[in-house]
Amino acid sequence: MSSEEVNKENKLWGGRFTGTTDPLMNLYNASISYDAKMYKEDLEGTRVYTQGLQKLNLLSAKELEAIDAGLTIIEQEWSSNSFKIVENDEDIHTANERRLGEIIGKEISGKVHTGRSRNDQVATDMRLYCYNNLSQKIIPFLKNLISAIIHRGEEEIDVLMPGYTHLQRAQPIRWSHWLSSYATYFAEDLERLEQLTHRLNKSPLGAGALAGHPYGIDREFLAKGLNFNDVIGNSLVAVSDRDFVVEIMFWSSLFMNHISRFAEDLIIYSTAEFGFVQLADAYSTGSSLMPQKKNPDSLELLRGKSGRIFGNMAGFMMSLKGIPSTYNKDMQEDKEPLFDTLLSVEHSILIATGVISTLFIKSENMHKALTMDMLATDLADYLVKKGVPFRETHHISGECVALAENLKLSGIDKLSMDQFVKIDSRFTQDVFEIFNFEQSVEHRDAIGGTAKSAVLAQLNKLKTKV
Repeated sequence: MSSEEVNKENKLWGGRFTGTTDPLMNLYNASISYDAKMYKEDLEGTRVYTQGLQKLNLLSAKELEAIDAGLTIIEQEWSSNSFKIVENDEDIHTANERRLGEIIGKEISGKVHTGRSRNDQVATDMRLYCYNNLSQKIIPFLKNLISAIIHRGEEEIDVLMPGYTHLQRAQPIRWSHWLSSYATYFAEDLERLEQLTHRLNKSPLGAGALAGHPYGIDREFLAKGLNFNDVIGNSLVAVSDRDFVVEIMFWSSLFMNHISRFAEDLIIYSTAEFGFVQLADAYSTGSSLMPQKKNPDSLELLRGKSGRIFGNMAGFMMSLKGIPSTYNKDMQEDKEPLFDTLLSVEHSILIATGVISTLFIKSENMHKALTMDMLATDLADYLVKKGVPFRETHHISGECVALAENLKLSGIDKLSMDQFVKIDSRFTQDVFEIFNFEQSVEHRDAIGGTAKSAVLAQLNKLKTKV
């Protein structure tokens, strides 16, 4: 047999073609370089599928036993890095079936693809791979990140810092309130991811190329064997649906948007101008020129990778949007951005967890950054409690701030009693009692507020989600 004949025989689709294939086309068409990571899912799909064939008496019990033994050997080869990819192993499905034939003989291995198409095979592999990756890695890792933030929030509940809007000092808050805000974002991400994972866990196996299975295979049996929670009810959709890929990329883009904002806050807080936090050496680098530098590279990479992940989603959406129904080869473009996204998200969660677990906070600098003008709202609230409409008190408080600035005082608390009364006669001596940062945060004890009780309630509620 010539080498060209061998090549054609190895191709799952080679019988129709009589001419040679452009070598560049072989390279252009191949996906084994990246879809090999689905080897476990591909072998498991074949194992369960052949059980379904045996139920139809299309395989004997002895043949099924040989196939199962061969699949076990192949899995051991992959896991030990001894599996040898050969020419014409264009994808993981071809490679595994070719190797199975070498181990148990092609007379038996040639039966494993009966009634099955690579269209439903790859869709099955991908759903299994995504489910396993999300449920066994990303979801547990994300829970660990949230737990690390919650733990830190509980430990450092007494630390106060400025809260910002427009990156301008606004009102005093607890450092734990800031931590709780990102734990809340990530907990909502977790909820969305769990919902997504449930949706993607549907079986396309047994749908054939597009029209369904010619031998009446029990698709519910296949789904149960692979731990899917449902069967995709339309064979056209089963082979061509990549909404789960898009949804994973959507989710990843939103999650990484939250990670990026988290990183950006910490980058700002770590600057000398703020000096609120200091990264552990394990998550920092130095400068090749300036020996004094300690760069927050871990956080900058988190921020940068968010753009990469959004780009993966946008690129695949452009590949997907114009293709006609059922399977088209364009869909092969799903794997590289998907796999890159999953790995990048996994690593980003682990890095973020490491950063927040080892971060050193400079609570004294946080407290020094609190200024009395941040209590201007408290000054307005003081008059509200005396029955003055808030719109009026807002204006009065602004006058007090302006007067302190014009007099070049260090804060509104340095105004005299006479100066307060001159602005509004309803001020009395107890006005000076409001100039207390701890008292300010403790007044905000409604649900979601920055009082200690409110923040601890937030953290306790978040614990129930992880």
